[in-house]
Amino acid sequence: MITCFIRYEIDPFKKEQFEAYARTWGQAIPRCGANLIGYFAPHEGSATTAYGVYSIASLADYEAYRARLQADPLGQENYRFAREERFIRREERIFLRLASAPHAEPG
Repeated sequence: MITCFIRYEIDPFKKEQFEAYARTWGQAIPRCGANLIGYFAPHEGSATTAYGVYSIASLADYEAYRARLQADPLGQENYRFAREERFIRREERIFLRLASAPHAEPG
């Protein structure tokens, strides 16, 4: 299992648009085959940093998932929304694997 961390630099005056974008991915991403952990918008500290986090079995599965997401009508609409509203200034992806497992559950 790998986890994709997407770091966004967003327009601080368009946080509401980013949150709408995040809610839409909350529907489309699981439907297209990834395990969505969540989207995180600025709250305290930086007003421009946001994250999206999801897990998928492998990079090969990621490629198939991305193709499904790009073909998905809701995914297409969300890509269009982001282009038109221009609330994302920059986007970076990194793929990580869990290194601490097994670890203790919170008590």
